[in-house]
Amino acid sequence: MTTPMLPAQMSNSGGRWHLYVPLTGEEWPAHDWSPTAPVPTLAERARVLAGLGYAVAGEWTWIEDSEVYGDPTTTVRLIATATVRAAATDPTTFRSGGRHGAAL
Repeated sequence: MTTPMLPAQMSNSGGRWHLYVPLTGEEWPAHDWSPTAPVPTLAERARVLAGLGYAVAGEWTWIEDSEVYGDPTTTVRLIATATVRAAATDPTTFRSGGRHGAAL
């Protein structure tokens, strides 16, 4: 049986980097960095994804979008996407009430 591939996304608007795995019908595993943190490195993203139960299976690609769809004069939103797959992880890396990375 093959492991399903999923998208992971990381976005920034207003200074805070937010990484998440959009899932259908359940709470999205997610992690936020401090508003003053620089762009998370590849290693930091991989460590966070591992804490959320995923492994990177492809390269990160970047796009930019307008904060307000179709209005190029609004704030730019940067969005990165990579393919991930579920990885065997220690279930204690998840907090109750949602799947959020452990202290990373």
